[in-house]
Amino acid sequence: MMVPEKETKPKQSAGTHAFRRAVFRGIGVLFPPLATVLIFIWAGSTINQFVLRPVTTSTREALVWAVGDIRTDVTPAGPGQRIGHVARRPYYRMDDEKYIPLSVYELVKKDPGEEGPPQTALGAYRRYVELRFLPSYYVLPFFLLIFTLLLYLLGKFMAAGIGRFFWNIFERVIIDRVPLVRNVYSGVKQVTDFMFNERDFEFTRVVAVEYPRKGIWAVGFVTSESFLDLRAAANEPILAVYIPFSPLPLTGCTVNCLRSECIDLNMTFDQACQFMISCGVIVPPHQLPESARSESEAASPQHVATATAGKMEIAGGR
Repeated sequence: MMVPEKETKPKQSAGTHAFRRAVFRGIGVLFPPLATVLIFIWAGSTINQFVLRPVTTSTREALVWAVGDIRTDVTPAGPGQRIGHVARRPYYRMDDEKYIPLSVYELVKKDPGEEGPPQTALGAYRRYVELRFLPSYYVLPFFLLIFTLLLYLLGKFMAAGIGRFFWNIFERVIIDRVPLVRNVYSGVKQVTDFMFNERDFEFTRVVAVEYPRKGIWAVGFVTSESFLDLRAAANEPILAVYIPFSPLPLTGCTVNCLRSECIDLNMTFDQACQFMISCGVIVPPHQLPESARSESEAASPQHVATATAGKMEIAGGR
């Protein structure tokens, strides 16, 4: 009887496995700072495109209208010449047969910009206003100052009762009646309210409770002492505990637990958030078992460097 040969899968070499593991570790080290930089670049380009550039363009057009000295009634000094005088002031004729002051033309000629020398009187004055009144080293700090001031005034207005009243009317009358906008706005508003607004509650303690059943422990935050009716029925203090869900702690649920069934955890709010966002991978060092803590310390770069230096000293002594 013929015995069929078993198919053998080629085993990956140790070198290939080590190389792939090193590549993934490099990606893990490089991705967080790279993603942070990309997010800031995206935010900056978005603000520049939709806020700073329209404001700068509107300001430039207003200044051109206010200070622009574009004439058509200038007589050139001679045939074929582009320079004429009005009240002893020299003017230069552009390609659209309109005249601008010679000083404006000379300034623009020295620095025409990326688009090249403007051919029209209006284009020359736009470039002149950018050079004379709106240089980037003035515009950016001034814009940041005004933008911060507007945010401050808006925050003060919304903190007042009248501001919140009008904004609630705006949300109910306009936003809540548009289906697609309502869904997107509701989700974005929940995230921004959690991140930027002052919270009506405060995470006082990090605890572990048995949720959703006995034998399964969930990490949560004590927000307050719960209802008096529950306290009277249980005949002991009741705590309101917010239990975030991994990997996004912005979503979760609130449960009411007996104080005696809540175990206080020796960790900070940030350490608890890191534990939840990483789905339990990142555990505070002081909460690790002794064996895991020793392995973590042995794998740290500082420990490896110290051990290497010690071996070199021993070898040198020999």
